[in-house]
Amino acid sequence: MVVSATYRDLFATVATAAGALTGLLFVALSLVPRRASGSGLSVIQQVRAAAAWLAFTNALAVALFGLVPGTNVGYPALVLGVIGIAFTVAGIRSILASRATSHQQLRQVGLVVLLLLIFGTELIAGIVLLASPDSSTSAQVIGYALVVSLLVGVARSWELVGARDAGLIASIMTLAAGRAEVMDDDSGDPDGAVRSGSEDSPGNELLRTESGE
Repeated sequence: MVVSATYRDLFATVATAAGALTGLLFVALSLVPRRASGSGLSVIQQVRAAAAWLAFTNALAVALFGLVPGTNVGYPALVLGVIGIAFTVAGIRSILASRATSHQQLRQVGLVVLLLLIFGTELIAGIVLLASPDSSTSAQVIGYALVVSLLVGVARSWELVGARDAGLIASIMTLAAGRAEVMDDDSGDPDGAVRSGSEDSPGNELLRTESGE
């Protein structure tokens, strides 16, 4: 499908945003302190940085190639979809082979799922667009995938500067862990809490007064 005037505006906007964000990512990477090489957190940091870079590059490449006159945007979507899925698989392998704890590995599930959804959607939409060049729905789906790719890149870049993982799955796991800690604290010494409360209660003071204590 040759990009129409409507999608040309969208792709031009996506390309501009992706180019600017890629430049800011390189600045952020130069300022982020490096962790010990080979550690689990070091591998996770590298995967996150590569994921942010690939998310921006994906949006930039597909949008720019889509703006080339006479180019079917299904071709770049297909190629970047394959590259993205291959990167995601390699990232999973790197995280599992690292010395990261199981908790640290589980926190990357959200990133893996998002990347697979983005690149899988691009791959399928690209194939459909190549088979049916007049399919406006496929072009629209690719546009949605590019916008989500930019948002994922921004989220991963935010994590690189030292902020906490704000993903949905990571947030749920953090809330669950906090709730478990509160329950452990409440059930740590229930008898002691009752005893301390009963000794200082007003009723006990009244009994001591009446008995002459």
